[in-house]
Amino acid sequence: MKIANKTFVVTGGGNGIGRELVLQLLGMGARVAAVDIDAKALEETKNLAGSQAGKLTLHALNITDRNAVEALPASVLAAHGSVDGLINNAGIIQHFVRFNDLLMSEIERVMNINFYGTVNLTKAFLPYFLERPEAHIVNVSSMGGFLPVPGQTMYGASKAAVKLFTEGLHSELLDTNVGVTVVFPGAIGTNIAANSGIQVMTGQEDAKYKTTSAVAAAAAIIAGIEKKKYRVLIGSDAKMMDFLSRLMPERAAKIIYAQMKALLDSQRKPRVKSGPSQQPRSM
Repeated sequence: MKIANKTFVVTGGGNGIGRELVLQLLGMGARVAAVDIDAKALEETKNLAGSQAGKLTLHALNITDRNAVEALPASVLAAHGSVDGLINNAGIIQHFVRFNDLLMSEIERVMNINFYGTVNLTKAFLPYFLERPEAHIVNVSSMGGFLPVPGQTMYGASKAAVKLFTEGLHSELLDTNVGVTVVFPGAIGTNIAANSGIQVMTGQEDAKYKTTSAVAAAAAIIAGIEKKKYRVLIGSDAKMMDFLSRLMPERAAKIIYAQMKALLDSQRKPRVKSGPSQQPRSM
């Protein structure tokens, strides 16, 4: 799929990989509708777009709000005249605690944003894509969607749901003009923890982990669209653990446990029982 002169919707467009996707797509001649719950962050993305900002529209909404999402295609079409692609990038992580210590409100929030947010956007835009000469859907899962990460069990579950949802969608759309790609980033150098409302305690935040830049991650995703790839693995860590988890799944799980144990133990603290579910927020 050629990027130039196409219109893409990018969720999480106010920061991290989402912001880089917006800027790179604009630089390649696309029109972009950037979506984020944070209107200020979207304005910052627009400022960074510079001379390309005329091809960019900003849409501040909560992707878990189904009514707001259902109204989004009309806004995009009114602004751009057509829509050809959707990149479901928005997502959050959970607190670094074991499942037993995780509040139900946090579990619901992670699932609502990461999984149902992706479903909401896909459901809203797919009918329009089926009418286009060609279109493409990208859903961002995670290395944690195929490999268990202690302290991120519900995050991983939400991303595993995104994985299988995307793969099922790909199969259903094989005989159509709509391509579908699932993306598995490893460790990416973004501020996802802060944007998720997560604060890492102790000195672990100073630990040095090899990460892939948001710039490189966005470029890999766009290349995946151009080549109509089934799946995109981002980072040497994701590629290595994808191979190992299929070859020796239990061994791969133990490797990740060994890497995460110190951080997970440092986060252990008393948790109060959850009350009524809180309204989830998307990124």
